[in-house]
Amino acid sequence: MRSKRCGGGEAVGERQNRPFQLSFNSSLKVDFQGARVTSDGGLILVRELDERLGLSVLIERHLIDSRRGKNVQLPLSDLLRQSVYSRLAGYADVNDAERLSQDPTFRLIGSKKILERGAGLTSRLQSFETGVLIQEENLAGLAALNRELVARVEAIASPRRIVLDMDSTEVAVYGQQEESAYNGHFESTCYHPLLLFNREGDCLAAKLRPGNVHSADGWEELLLPEIKRQQALGKEVVFRADAAFAKPELYAALEEREVKYAIRLPANDNLERNIAELLTRPVGRPSYRPVIRYRSFLYQAATWNRARRVVAKVEFHFGELFPRVGFIVTNLATDNRAVVRFYNKRGTAEQWIKEGKQAVKMTRLSCHRFRANEVRLWLSLIAYNLGNLWRRLALPKGIGNWSLTSLQQRLVKTGGRLIKHARYYWLLLAESHLTRRLFAGMLRKIAALPAPAG
Repeated sequence: MRSKRCGGGEAVGERQNRPFQLSFNSSLKVDFQGARVTSDGGLILVRELDERLGLSVLIERHLIDSRRGKNVQLPLSDLLRQSVYSRLAGYADVNDAERLSQDPTFRLIGSKKILERGAGLTSRLQSFETGVLIQEENLAGLAALNRELVARVEAIASPRRIVLDMDSTEVAVYGQQEESAYNGHFESTCYHPLLLFNREGDCLAAKLRPGNVHSADGWEELLLPEIKRQQALGKEVVFRADAAFAKPELYAALEEREVKYAIRLPANDNLERNIAELLTRPVGRPSYRPVIRYRSFLYQAATWNRARRVVAKVEFHFGELFPRVGFIVTNLATDNRAVVRFYNKRGTAEQWIKEGKQAVKMTRLSCHRFRANEVRLWLSLIAYNLGNLWRRLALPKGIGNWSLTSLQQRLVKTGGRLIKHARYYWLLLAESHLTRRLFAGMLRKIAALPAPAG
């Protein structure tokens, strides 16, 4: 039986499977290979790191799979990795799962079942995130998994002195979502999560809160367990925070636990009276360089149970009529300049939050239910920590200060082609920012990490 032919004399199937030829360059042919091509080949390195850190063990330890019947076709660990890695690659919504399910990289980072059948589709991933993970034990399990992942790195190399930074941020909402509320400081209807970081940029704890709570609301739930954990390991703990955390009960809790701290104080008339002579502009021609003065003094507010050390910094800038004045309450024993310098490094916490918002879409909390948005926040934070640990443990010094967005755009977004042989697969990566030499160097660093205990 003869096959049907088109006007050009070729069978329909033959024409569909042949590459396209373009008139402007007769030697160029274009073809589509679908599931063989990936744009996120750099994730393979992160998958190697998570294997070295024992993420599979942590998933099994902290998460419970309550699915029954057909819903167990995809292992829980594969679904979690797909949720986390898609965020690390910059895909904010489960809507992208339809396309990513056949992407070679997302098939390779999972189990053999995923490799053969493809990753989860949108409906499967949606039910996983808003069904399985919103259960109370799994929501707590995500927090425990995140903290233990960081703890495994702390066990490798951790300084004797641990610096903790706490801050809150605004997460804009998309409509009438549960517990969203107007916040006068941000002038928006939002959620208002609280985050705790260490000096290396790892997010140790987090809490999603309604939009109208105070910035410091719930600080003890995040901070006190972390202090206890670190001190049990024999570490000295130091805490930094901005003026929103200038609360006498927080000072007392830190002092009771012998924790050093530097917390900004809102300026007031009583504080400024202690530095009145510093507020006078220097005589003579104004300097183009800022003129900076420091002073420390004991101060006791009406709500405090004792006097505490306050460090003042006064800056005169060229062209400005009034000085810039800042106050820090502290129990550090260092000199005034060192206290201010130490406190100013707190600003890096704001940079880490910004990275979380930009790189792993921490602000995409678009579910109606509050608990589902808690899950989404934790998935983004686990993705953030994996990216930050990759930066800390595997990158060479020359690019060790790249932002997560830069890592995402330059290393994660590496094109590649998957070739299947009888016994193995080849992933052929395009050599651009991620060169063969850089890839090999990161693999060596990951392989050199000690295996985690337990």
